[in-house]
Amino acid sequence: MRFVHVAPLVAVAMLTFANGAAAQAGQSAAAPAARPPQPTPPCGPNLPGKNVDKQSRCFELRTYTVREGSSIDLLHSRFRDHTTALFKKHGMTNVGYWQPLDKPNTLIYILAYKDAAARDAAWAAFAADPEWHRVAADSEVDGPIVHHIENRILSPTDFSALT
Repeated sequence: MRFVHVAPLVAVAMLTFANGAAAQAGQSAAAPAARPPQPTPPCGPNLPGKNVDKQSRCFELRTYTVREGSSIDLLHSRFRDHTTALFKKHGMTNVGYWQPLDKPNTLIYILAYKDAAARDAAWAAFAADPEWHRVAADSEVDGPIVHHIENRILSPTDFSALT
């Protein structure tokens, strides 16, 4: 997985970006959302840069592709019934979840955080949560649901409606 800082991207354009983004890195994992591999790049309030909102939050755009032989319904169920609540428990803001109509085996979602440090702390707490480990194990008895994860760290522009 790799992080890409994309400063001049408005909230409306985030969906266009998500739908048009090419796969950057494949990953197989029993608990796909639990382990960001590296620290978060700078994001959040007072981020330097042209066209970046100075009071913004840190946004994370995640795209999951379900592995062949699994079901998007299993992934949706896990998020609906467990994962979104666990995200909230650990300080992540659930901004939205989307099902691309042209890619029925894909789930796209956006989370928000105060800043990069808050993101790193939230993911560390989530990854250590015994409830997450139970949910992942219970939902993946027939193998991992997700075979590919794409991840982007985003900062809203100074003209974005969502900051």
